[in-house]
Amino acid sequence: MKRPLLNTFSAITVALAFASCGVDTNSPGVEYMPDMYRSPALEAYVDYGSNKHMDWTQSQKDEAGVQAVLSRIPAKGSIAYAGEEALFGMPYALPNDTTGYSRAAREIHSPLLASKVNIEEGKRLYLIFCQHCHGKEGHGDGAISKNGLIAGIPDYATKLKDLEEGKMFHTLQYGKGLMGSHASQLNQKERWQILEWVKCLQNGNASPEFDAKGMIKVAAAEAAADSTKK
Repeated sequence: MKRPLLNTFSAITVALAFASCGVDTNSPGVEYMPDMYRSPALEAYVDYGSNKHMDWTQSQKDEAGVQAVLSRIPAKGSIAYAGEEALFGMPYALPNDTTGYSRAAREIHSPLLASKVNIEEGKRLYLIFCQHCHGKEGHGDGAISKNGLIAGIPDYATKLKDLEEGKMFHTLQYGKGLMGSHASQLNQKERWQILEWVKCLQNGNASPEFDAKGMIKVAAAEAAADSTKK
């Protein structure tokens, strides 16, 4: 019994030895569970098709109406970098400290135009998220101020008249003093739209006018003031 078993084992060993030899020098030979350590490499913009269409020519796919899938769905949390998303989808880079607040005045600027669409949407959002503290026209006389819950809310048209838009955006991002962060309630575009309306309030212009192209008309006094600064 032992000799036949030994012969069988020897034959299997010899067969495996021959099977492990090959003319392809790049072949790894027989592998056990290769997908565990050698995953298939799939390029992002290559149409691999399905098992049914894998061997079809392009003309066959066209005749059958098979649509090429050139990219998979982006992973959750991916940041789009095209069009509007390139302006409003990137993380805010400045730190939540006094240095970041100061840098915001120089480095952070609105990507939006002072258009009717942006200003009116900013006003709508302002009345939802800001009016209760800052007041309807930004005089710091909102309901919370009138109730005495928070005192000393500054007026946009006086104390905050020259506050830079970058600092205001930084405050909306992180909060400042008694004002909390609004980053979880408003996306970046919405925050900039609110600031387009706030800039109107800084200029005492709670009823802005727009030209035929939908852009805000600059008041004569404001234009004169700007010219003296140059």
